[in-house]
Amino acid sequence: MPEPVDAVEMRAALSGLRRTSGLPVAFGGLLSDARHARISELTGAQTGALRGLVISAGSGLGGKAMALARPCAVTDYTSSRHISHEYDTAVAAEGLRSVVAVPVVVRRRVRGVLYGALRTPVSLGDRTFDAAVAAARDVEQELAVRDEVRRLLLLTREQAAGPGTAPGAWEGVREAHRELRALVPRVLDPALRDELRDVCDRLASASGARAQAAREVRLAPREVDVVACVAAGATNAAAARQLGLRPETVKGYLRSAMRKLGAHTRLEAVVAARRAGLLP
Repeated sequence: MPEPVDAVEMRAALSGLRRTSGLPVAFGGLLSDARHARISELTGAQTGALRGLVISAGSGLGGKAMALARPCAVTDYTSSRHISHEYDTAVAAEGLRSVVAVPVVVRRRVRGVLYGALRTPVSLGDRTFDAAVAAARDVEQELAVRDEVRRLLLLTREQAAGPGTAPGAWEGVREAHRELRALVPRVLDPALRDELRDVCDRLASASGARAQAAREVRLAPREVDVVACVAAGATNAAAARQLGLRPETVKGYLRSAMRKLGAHTRLEAVVAARRAGLLP
């Protein structure tokens, strides 16, 4: 059975939180609707009491963080007067005392909640607090990437209908192809990465160019990424920013791609890549 879409990102963030903060327990989950989050991922837990727990906005520590859209913490969960206590049974079963909860917020909308906890009632310091916030930011970035991927995939479904696509629509297809390729290295979920690569390949061959290629040309994925940026008019420096690479690295990939494509200029490289079905 495939993992939930948030599992890889949340698990990586929680592991990072334990590593950077020293907190023995971390857990969290995304919203299932506008007001409820389900705890789907745990690390360091000794029981299954928290798994599957549904947190309502405004209830408990995590619900308070969700409602306020800001981090919240308690020194001793079960005796705190600053939160409601709907979830005391599960918290006590795991033996948690000091807890910090940080909302996951994407484009001003709460999308989930992440917790870190100790089994002793001590005040959590700035280092721990900052680590929890950083872990939530990691999840936010991954969700933002997923949102952008979905937007681009939706955009390309109609535009890349096949050889009959209107000429004006191909600019949109090419831009979506470039953006998708730039997003691939930022996606943690291997299944989603494979899906994106498959979509990029289908976009590249949608014009029928591959059948017209005079010879087989094989470029490394990063070489295709760079040529796609060049096709959109990006300089080496701009391509480096878009792809998260150094300008010297972009220059090296472009030089290698031009050699394989038999091109002497950037424009020739783009034309050759399209003829070979590597770009739409």
